[in-house]
Amino acid sequence: MPARICFALLSLLLLAAPAAANLRQAPEPGLRSLLQRTVAEADSFQDRFEAEVWLLDMSTRLARYLPAVEERLHLLRLVHREASKAGLRPDLVIALIHAESRFDRFAISSVGAQGMMQVMPFWKAELGRPQDNLTDNATNLRYGCTILSYYLKKEHGDLSRALARYNGSLGQNAYPAKVIGLWQDFWYVKP
Repeated sequence: MPARICFALLSLLLLAAPAAANLRQAPEPGLRSLLQRTVAEADSFQDRFEAEVWLLDMSTRLARYLPAVEERLHLLRLVHREASKAGLRPDLVIALIHAESRFDRFAISSVGAQGMMQVMPFWKAELGRPQDNLTDNATNLRYGCTILSYYLKKEHGDLSRALARYNGSLGQNAYPAKVIGLWQDFWYVKP
């Protein structure tokens, strides 16, 4: 996306929230500082401007699930980094997290899957890493993104089948439809 269009989009996003409230106020210095640090630490983006636009956009969307801005920005940076390492779209990973745990890092499923991406604990033993903590977002994202990426390659890019494998429901469409629906309705970012 050309820098001029990105700048216009960022400007609109920054102006939209105060305009909606009929208030014109300067960004809080603490928030500005936090966003600057977050962007500076976001090493998986092609450039700083891309990081600013994506982080601001996703942070706004995620606010209803994670009210603490620092927690949101930290999570988004981790998601972007791990998804990018695994060759996945970060917005797809966010949709999967939404479907799996609604952004609850301490979520545990009825079958024992843990964390935001609901990773099964047997993977720790399989990897010889019993010390890994699946409620740690960085660890959970590393495992989850790697697993999803593997299934996507195994299924030759068929996202529905890869998601069904991830969920252990191959042959059924409910889970893939849920994740893809959340992605398209809430999290999709046009490339």
